[in-house]
Amino acid sequence: MRRVLTLSTAAAAVAAVAVLCVAFTAGVAAAPDAGAVPAASGTGPTAPGGVPSASADECSPGDGPDLVGCWNGTHYEESVGFAETDGLNESQLSTLTDLTMARVEHVRQRPFREDVPVETVTRSEYANDTASGNGSEAFRRWNDQVWEALFVVGDDTNANDEIDSVFGGAVSGFYSPSQDRIVIVVPDGESPDIDPSTLAHELLHAMQDQYHDLTDPRYVGATQDGDLAVDGIVEGEAVHVEERYAARCADNWTCAEPPESDGGGGGGAEFNFGILQTVLQPYGDGALYVRELRDEGGWAAVNATMNDPPASTAEVIHRGPGYEEGNVTFDDAATGGWETYPDQGVEGAETAGEASMFVMFWYQSLEYRHAVLAPDATVRQNVQIHLDTEAQLESRAVYNYAHPVTDGWADDELYPYRNGDRDGYVWATEWQTADDAEAFRDAYVRMLTAHGERDYAAGTVYEIGSESDFPGAYGVERDGTSVTITHAPSPEGVLELRPDADLTLPDADGTDGTDGSDGDGGDGTDGDDGNSSDGDDGSGDADGGDGADGGAGDTNDSTPGFGVAAALVALAAALGVAARRSA
Repeated sequence: MRRVLTLSTAAAAVAAVAVLCVAFTAGVAAAPDAGAVPAASGTGPTAPGGVPSASADECSPGDGPDLVGCWNGTHYEESVGFAETDGLNESQLSTLTDLTMARVEHVRQRPFREDVPVETVTRSEYANDTASGNGSEAFRRWNDQVWEALFVVGDDTNANDEIDSVFGGAVSGFYSPSQDRIVIVVPDGESPDIDPSTLAHELLHAMQDQYHDLTDPRYVGATQDGDLAVDGIVEGEAVHVEERYAARCADNWTCAEPPESDGGGGGGAEFNFGILQTVLQPYGDGALYVRELRDEGGWAAVNATMNDPPASTAEVIHRGPGYEEGNVTFDDAATGGWETYPDQGVEGAETAGEASMFVMFWYQSLEYRHAVLAPDATVRQNVQIHLDTEAQLESRAVYNYAHPVTDGWADDELYPYRNGDRDGYVWATEWQTADDAEAFRDAYVRMLTAHGERDYAAGTVYEIGSESDFPGAYGVERDGTSVTITHAPSPEGVLELRPDADLTLPDADGTDGTDGSDGDGGDGTDGDDGNSSDGDDGSGDADGGDGADGGAGDTNDSTPGFGVAAALVALAAALGVAARRSA
């Protein structure tokens, strides 16, 4: 998400496109690349929209940028004279950069137009620079409600601090379109470590910028979902090229070994995985999206999609350009002093989108051991839903963000409210069919009752006690293809926010009644049924807004890159802990 990260968010100095470094752990075998470019120039097919690579004889110092596969006299079939990429001096880094640029040109079948400076910064320096200068007090309060509405960041936790922790600890590097440079984040107190895959990924972003101008407003979504959607093509192309690059290294290129490090992620499961897995979505789904575009229309199709980026994560998840969306109808009728934030988001609203909604339900299984997506399955099986996907990249696993509970998304508008020191929100959602709306509504009610202590009664405001991370009162209304969720500290507050809602207050004795079809269906498995079997092995089996849009917390167009290998290790560790805890 480009708008979330800058090298210095406090100073708002850099607009960065970061690469979520999707280099997996060493030893992953690369499968043959179905769309591999020819090993030698002049042989094999060239995809539509691509340019054939130059031969080694055609490559010499002083040649202009017109040749593909040749940069500063370095041909893509050459190799560097050193085996490791840690502790590189300036000359070695320059040599590695020239070779990587030539190879990225060959894989992408397009020439760079100019040199790309590469620099390094330590992790502590990066973390200090990106630590919370992101946004005004009003934005931070607004953004807290966005992530609380997603049941990812609790009522007593600062969402922006959680976001800082994810980005400060997991970023591997980034490309800054405003400064035309790459910055690689390296460990503290050690010689600079350069992962060739990270460098290739970032260089692809530099190439995108040279052809498409990544500072253009079309590459910054107005909402969280819009930002993730744009990243689906921007990051998806970078991962696709990086993967093809890695396949060549495994096949017939001599490539320097990546450094033995944690990939930028640090040790241990320190991330908020709800935030992390939300931001990771474009890197897996986007790469599959780009692969299909290229398979069907060559690089010309990728270029066209870069010029007209996806509008929703649903389009990227389902790999359907022109995904049909709906329109939310919402009128602010709040009484009792409740006010929206007209200067935040889009006239006060955030759009969470399908990817964030899926993570919301999945995260309840990972963090709270509630089986929400599949109430008849164990908690461990619910966690596995995110890890099992039919489509795979050539050389690495990806995450799944598709599920019947959220597949029918058409639109949503989430409006945070404030009233003195009280906070609340109204979340209006629209679905493709009434059945889709019912599936979402039922899953949402299962999530509520998992955090609460009593059954749910349709048409009644539901209360969650103060012992939960998400205390307060909730109203859930479904009308055809629309589902509207209202939250306030008290039941009376819910009716102030939605005075026309067909909702009643809970009984004075605190009981809500029962409705077996409306949400208590998951109660038996929301952390109980699954717990006994959730830990039958401790392995976990896991691979594991930005300022205006609530995605990750600042108002600039910037993005850090994450170390996915480290994220997978951390996620596996978290799953192992959860399994042991429930055994």
